[in-house]
Amino acid sequence: MTNNQLKSIVERIEKLEVEKSEIAELVKDVYAEAKSNGFDVKILRKIIAQRKKSDDERRMEQELIDTYMNALGMLADLPLGQAALKKVKSKRIDDDEFN
Repeated sequence: MTNNQLKSIVERIEKLEVEKSEIAELVKDVYAEAKSNGFDVKILRKIIAQRKKSDDERRMEQELIDTYMNALGMLADLPLGQAALKKVKSKRIDDDEFN
């Protein structure tokens, strides 16, 4: 590698870093606009992160979240959580009958 090649690479990286900063500022402006229009920016960021994932990734992540929340008792107050607890209890009763 020559000094000219190295200099060229460094200059290209520096230029891209400047462009990245400019784009980040534009993204920040769009989030500010969304907020001024009444949108929840935190939720928008979550939606954008979710849209980057495949359906399978989203489903697997949600299943893990539900599993952890259920283990912590955080779903017990919701209809779906109550149904899950009822199912687990009935399964335990069925299992006990065979023991």
